[in-house]
Amino acid sequence: MRRCCRPPSTPDGEAASTPDGEAASADGWLLLVGEPGVGRLAVLARRRLELLHDASVRIGTTLDVTRTAEELAEVTVARFADFVAVDLPDAVLRGEEPEALGGRSALRRVAIRAVRRQPHNLYDVGDTVEYVPSTPQARSLETRQSVMEPVLTEADGWIAQDPERLTPVLEAGIHSLITVPLRARGTTLGVVSFYRSLQPASFEDDDLSLAQELAGRAAICIDNARRYTREHNTALALQRSLLPRGRSQQSAVEVAYRYLPAQAGVGGDWFDVIPLSGARVALVVGDVVGHGLHAAATMGRLRTAVHNFCSLDLSPDDLLTHLDDLVGRLDRGEGWAAENSPDSGIVGATCLYAVYDPVSRRCTLTRAGHPLPAVVAPDGTVDFLDLPACPPLGLGGTPFETVELELAEGSQLVLYTDGLVEDRHRDIDAGLDKLRAVLAGAGRPPEETCEAVLDALLPARPGDDVALLVARTHTLGADRVAQWDLPTDPAVVSRTRAAVTAQLAAWGLDDLAFTTELIASELVTNAIRHATGPVRLRLLRDRALVCEVSDGSGTSPRLRRAQSTDEGGRGLFLVAQLTERWGTRYTPEGKIIWTEQPLP
Repeated sequence: MRRCCRPPSTPDGEAASTPDGEAASADGWLLLVGEPGVGRLAVLARRRLELLHDASVRIGTTLDVTRTAEELAEVTVARFADFVAVDLPDAVLRGEEPEALGGRSALRRVAIRAVRRQPHNLYDVGDTVEYVPSTPQARSLETRQSVMEPVLTEADGWIAQDPERLTPVLEAGIHSLITVPLRARGTTLGVVSFYRSLQPASFEDDDLSLAQELAGRAAICIDNARRYTREHNTALALQRSLLPRGRSQQSAVEVAYRYLPAQAGVGGDWFDVIPLSGARVALVVGDVVGHGLHAAATMGRLRTAVHNFCSLDLSPDDLLTHLDDLVGRLDRGEGWAAENSPDSGIVGATCLYAVYDPVSRRCTLTRAGHPLPAVVAPDGTVDFLDLPACPPLGLGGTPFETVELELAEGSQLVLYTDGLVEDRHRDIDAGLDKLRAVLAGAGRPPEETCEAVLDALLPARPGDDVALLVARTHTLGADRVAQWDLPTDPAVVSRTRAAVTAQLAAWGLDDLAFTTELIASELVTNAIRHATGPVRLRLLRDRALVCEVSDGSGTSPRLRRAQSTDEGGRGLFLVAQLTERWGTRYTPEGKIIWTEQPLP
């Protein structure tokens, strides 16, 4: 005896052959051979299980809310329904917890799928939908129950949504509807609508049960994606809040930079441009191992620590030594968290630290497990600097080594994290060769260099964070630098004041002459009286007026408040009052006491 039931439809609406070779008739009904009812029910049950199995495999392949909704529509169209629409509130798309949904709740159409290729009159992807209370969708959201309308022509509540728009939909053949609320973990996330048009049979109770199972599985996946989106957005917001904003106030280099988070999750990449004393600038790029909120928060701690160490004017190798010790302490102090969360422990970090001096054009660099920086000469040639291969931060026990080189004015120093040149489809050597080819060329400003590098090396969906920093060097010319070598004779102080006054007059800074005379004479007097070795006075006209006095002593002066009966001890107090900033910088030969005054 021959019985028939509906086969799946192709996207064109034609009947399809079944996986096991059973033939389909021209009118879209499957011919089954066997006992009445038994064979038909067995095939239907098998197809129902196959559909549920495919749904479990194909829905939720990504942690993207929109893509998960699309997968639900793709799995069910043609095999269960002829048209599927998924509507979610914007809060779910942003990863937030949605408010209670009901009639007139504003939803967004995020996914549709249909067997017909011609345009339809239902809402399109991206449209805002507000269902009136009488519609099956609004009733599903309000009651948190599925609603089935076997005959849409009799469903006045559905057509009341928009009679002018929906009447042509009925005339086009859509005749049956099931709506199911997407609920997961006690929260309603949206609603899915299953329509039939080409399949002549209306939805039945068995179909309602199947629709609920499909929607339930999809809802869990959508909620997982929503929660991931929330964490990703939170980590990204934290990451961006911890990275530099705007341009630093310095003139040693012209900089451009980019930070691109990974598609899969925010990491701990960071960069920085930090003005230092003596018109110098520090360039920093680092990468914390891992992803998520913990990596972003750790990045913020390390970036803050680098700023603090820079304020102490530490040498590059000393700075990385202190940073290495900090990462080690953080790692040991958070061991319990590391055992209880796969993404919370600190494994380590890499860092590249460079200091550029625009007066001498010398650049000092050191690295901790970080990719080699590139230098683009003014003529366009590219070299990767051969820095010593020191281990990543947090391992301890190995001293960091520095390399010093002279950079021609207009050279570009390119610092980056490993996500730029290395991924699972490309080893680092191939990435470096491609980077070299992109960087080659003269006369390109840093902004154009950044764009060219990212366009050439990054895929559309990067698998790792990328930080890129390009700095083109400037020089503080001889016309903006004045320097005097002084004998250790107190009589030289008066001549120093006269020289300072004359130099400031030549620079047109007569308004600063009195305070600068006082600062210079105080610092020179202290150096002659308390220090050893040669004494040197230097003035720099940069964004501020810099006054430096160097000597051969490693002893740092101390600011104190003199008593009313004391005959001395007020010099540094006066210096601190007359300047915007002041401090001590140690050198291999001794130390430098420096001050900065804002220009008029």
